[in-house]
Amino acid sequence: MYNDLLRKDKELYTQNGILHMLDRNKRIKPRPERFQNCKDLFDLILTCEERVYDQVVEDLNSREQETCQPVHVINVDIQDNHEEATLGAFLICELCQCIQHTEDMENEIDELLQEFEEKSGRTFLHTVCFY
Repeated sequence: MYNDLLRKDKELYTQNGILHMLDRNKRIKPRPERFQNCKDLFDLILTCEERVYDQVVEDLNSREQETCQPVHVINVDIQDNHEEATLGAFLICELCQCIQHTEDMENEIDELLQEFEEKSGRTFLHTVCFY
């Protein structure tokens, strides 16, 4: 994708930050990953697009429950542009830090999300699934 955009219009995609974002992504992970192929167990899964949130929840609900371990799935809707991605990254980082410092995530997460919604002016989607 990076090389394709580079060939099409290097100046445009450099100015709007897309090439920088794709270059950073190449250094973070070697290739795109597919959640449906991941068998790791998580306490928390964050998505940045409602469509992806729906796919994650659908996939988790279609799996056979084995451990009954809860997993919180939260969507923080972020528009796909450089500025929103940066703001969203800071918001998600702060949210994760607050969740990490809770004594009882299961009982405190709803209130915490409500506080973040009020603070950020965004609406978060949240559901609990089980492994």
